Amino acid sequence: MANVQWMTKPLDLKDVTIAGGFWGRRTETNRRITLPIEYQQCKATGRIDRWKWRTGQPNEPHVFWDSDVAKWIEAAAYSLAARRDDRLEKQIDEAVDMMAAGQLADGYLNCHYSRVEPQNRWTNLRDCHELYCAGHLMEAAVAYYEATGKRQFLNVMRRYADHIASVFGPGEAQKRGYPGHEEIELGLVKLYRATGNRRYLELSRFFIDERGRQPHYYDVEAKARGEQPRGYHFRTYDYCQAHKPVREQSEVVGHAVRAFYLYAGMADVAAETGDEKLLAACRRLWNDATQRKMYITGGVGPSAGNEGFTHPNDLPNDTAYAETCAAIALVFFAHRMLNIECEGQYADVMERALYNGVISGVSLDGKRFFYANPLQARPAVLARSGSHIAITRQPWFPCACCPPNVARLIASIGRYAYSASPTALYVHLYAAGSASPEVGGAKITLTQQTDYPWDGEVKLTVKLDKPAAFALMPRIPGWCREYELAVNGKSVRAAVSKGYARLLRRWSDGDEVTLSLAMGVERIAAHPSVAADAGKVAIQRGPLVYCLEQCDNNADVLSVALPDRARLTAKHSRKLLGGCVVIEGRGLAVSTAGWAGRLYRRAEEVKTKLVKIKAIPYCLWANRKAGAMKVYIPRA
Repeated sequence: MANVQWMTKPLDLKDVTIAGGFWGRRTETNRRITLPIEYQQCKATGRIDRWKWRTGQPNEPHVFWDSDVAKWIEAAAYSLAARRDDRLEKQIDEAVDMMAAGQLADGYLNCHYSRVEPQNRWTNLRDCHELYCAGHLMEAAVAYYEATGKRQFLNVMRRYADHIASVFGPGEAQKRGYPGHEEIELGLVKLYRATGNRRYLELSRFFIDERGRQPHYYDVEAKARGEQPRGYHFRTYDYCQAHKPVREQSEVVGHAVRAFYLYAGMADVAAETGDEKLLAACRRLWNDATQRKMYITGGVGPSAGNEGFTHPNDLPNDTAYAETCAAIALVFFAHRMLNIECEGQYADVMERALYNGVISGVSLDGKRFFYANPLQARPAVLARSGSHIAITRQPWFPCACCPPNVARLIASIGRYAYSASPTALYVHLYAAGSASPEVGGAKITLTQQTDYPWDGEVKLTVKLDKPAAFALMPRIPGWCREYELAVNGKSVRAAVSKGYARLLRRWSDGDEVTLSLAMGVERIAAHPSVAADAGKVAIQRGPLVYCLEQCDNNADVLSVALPDRARLTAKHSRKLLGGCVVIEGRGLAVSTAGWAGRLYRRAEEVKTKLVKIKAIPYCLWANRKAGAMKVYIPRA
């Protein structure tokens, strides 16, 4: 063990207000539109009422339905922390009452196994989702307790966690198993923090430490079921990151959501227990993910076949899976590493995923969702490519993990904006609103005024009862080439360390900090080993990645190239897509003249023409007429 610990801690959601601007509009849409829609979907499909289900009734509970309801409750709880809503609170209480009534005498709660196949409890951790569902329920219970102070759900989950701790562990009569789909590791740490019961932290550590050890538990349980150990679909434990003990892992493999939930749990346990070796594994896995396996959008997991990873630099565009849940899981991992080490690289990736690969997962009106997030859309191809890769968002999915997951992240966005230590306040994300932490022995309120990410002007105002000394640490994003800082109107030169400017002074009520981040339009190239992007560039402005969408362009966007010298200009459009900044310029399109009846021609016969092009933020595509789209554009 070493001196690993949290350098900073995120502010409580009750101490953060998101008001107006990009995230203010999204959180309000999430509260007013998305949460009610998701509740109705859960109600209509039987998810909400599953704890009352009886044999012979419709909507037999699925093995992971508990998690869908749990994520909706968690999202609703975060929304309640920001704004009371009696109707929403009543809906949660009704669901919790059903859970409490359906909990078995020994504390077991999973509805599928309680009512559909009780004889098979804890017999298939590899493929089924008992521990995964338990983790989501724990997260939801903690969120609801913190938002309302109500303890019923928390107590239900304490009983369930105590039951799980009695079943699993190193004891002679216990199972030495761990989840096939990681998630309970995160839930147990949150339950530990909420209750102070270290047994939950130790159980999380057990699940992490036991993973991948020999004899392999999944082999043992398969033989106990009378099955061949490797006779299942994926045939390799890389799929669920159980191919070797976690401290020996250095490459991100397998199912992307499972992977990053695991890594987030590892970071939690490393910081809570001071485990340097576990943190070292987190750093190795972080580097592999962000340097060899992450899309420019912050999406991760290119393959639909395993919903995850293949090999380094395999980042196809039109078949990119890049599941919304996977980008969310990457945000979780980045956020934990950020609070352990306070390095801007983690905030940069967190921001990249939030503004691109996550928020693309829900429509602008909050009613429809993407499961997969391709970086290029060819309608004829995607129509045939599978159930989850599509060019239009869907109202729901049979496997509905993504809609409530994106809802809970949007509802909790304030948690990712700030962190504090006893002597410093870090500003990670720029979003209109305020934060009220205790720093430097004083309770302060920091207000943010900004239209970020549409422009880079940020004004931070300090409000406090009496002067206090502390460091204000605004982030200088990795994408930013030039910036200016001023305090009370006077330009200052602050030391920048690990991506954060350090403004240490004795602050007085009304002090103002202005930060101006230059937002140039840039062409971004991928590593030469990314074959799909060879000879191409993506357009980026600030944290936003842009794309060409067919409905904005007269030429076929899939045939458009971008000359290296073509001027690209940013223009704010108040009416387009709720108000956004678009990028305009000129590209080259291949003429269709003379191609009738021909598949190939000599290159010198091919004519090109200059065309106007317009690019929109990738996160806003597919909110209008369906059509082609692409992020990476060939260089002319």
